[in-house]
Amino acid sequence: MLSRIETMTLMGIDLPLEAIRRQIASGVDVLVHLGRMRDKSRKLLEITEVCGFENGEIQTRPLYRREEGKGLVKVNTLLHCEKMERAGIKL
Repeated sequence: MLSRIETMTLMGIDLPLEAIRRQIASGVDVLVHLGRMRDKSRKLLEITEVCGFENGEIQTRPLYRREEGKGLVKVNTLLHCEKMERAGIKL
């Protein structure tokens, strides 16, 4: 999911890949992945938490994932919920 953001950034700015990855990891909290289905409709496929940067890689953790015949299924709980709590959102 993040490789497209990395590629677009590399095309516009002359920065090392590690610097770009660090910026993405510090600036993005949650990714929402939409995809086109066979019937041409768009559906939510996955919600992923960005957990940080380690060993040159952006660390992610899936929260919800679309499964065939089940729809969107919760697979993990949000770890870093401080920002949402500060905004008054109770989880």
